[in-house]
Amino acid sequence: MLSVAKADPWNPNQQPEAQLRSARRNLCLTEKELMKLQHNLGGLEGLGSVDFEKRVFVEPWETRIFGIHVAMMALSQHLKEAIPKYPIDQLPTNFKSTWTWADLRKGAEGMHPFDYFKYRYYEKWLGGISGFFVSHGYISQEELDAKTSDFLKGKGSIPESQNEPIDNQIIEYLRVGDPGGREVAGEPKFSKNDTIRVRNVPPVDHTRLPGHLRGKTGIVDKVYSGFYVYFCSTGPDGLGEPMPVYRVRFDPMEIWGELAEEKSVVYADLYETYLESL
Repeated sequence: MLSVAKADPWNPNQQPEAQLRSARRNLCLTEKELMKLQHNLGGLEGLGSVDFEKRVFVEPWETRIFGIHVAMMALSQHLKEAIPKYPIDQLPTNFKSTWTWADLRKGAEGMHPFDYFKYRYYEKWLGGISGFFVSHGYISQEELDAKTSDFLKGKGSIPESQNEPIDNQIIEYLRVGDPGGREVAGEPKFSKNDTIRVRNVPPVDHTRLPGHLRGKTGIVDKVYSGFYVYFCSTGPDGLGEPMPVYRVRFDPMEIWGELAEEKSVVYADLYETYLESL
């Protein structure tokens, strides 16, 4: 958790750029820390009330970007090695890449905070998926810009097509999923009631470690049965290979000090790579 100086109240009438410049000034953030601000929201003051959107989809186009994401996951090359294995090579698709929840999150979490706070949830999805298709050579940025311009001017249309094998694969993926549990020989490093400290791992584009828990001390409340693999390697962050997962109990005073609510407890499910013995 970043050390916090006296912060000015978060001004919801400011543009995101102005809000974050203010946050950086008040929190004495370095450029490196600023780039990972979206990993640390639980540890920041002065952000104001949460704008909770109760609708799943705000605009009609968001349902389509959700569908594209689901189709990409259902056709992802990593499913050839998933449990259960899927017949990806037998499907009539030009999509030959790996796409998981981790890839989607990388696109959002890797954004500059000015952009991250500027866009809504599915706008981040749109940017991440579009950027993925460009970076993997499915379409050039120039082609994407031209098609976008034509569509906004009413000159283009969204193609409609049906492909039964692909449709069936997507339905099967939604039904069965891609479970992360793996049968691995070995024992968890920690046991219930062990006192641990959360490591301060190097910042990367995507992590499953909340920033406000870094360096904090907690108690192992539960050791989940089995080992769990993550969708991809996060490099120096530590995820990738199958490992145990723990439910860790934290005293809110340890995290937020005098700002913590009385008679409350914080729980977090954390991969073993994020924990160390005291």
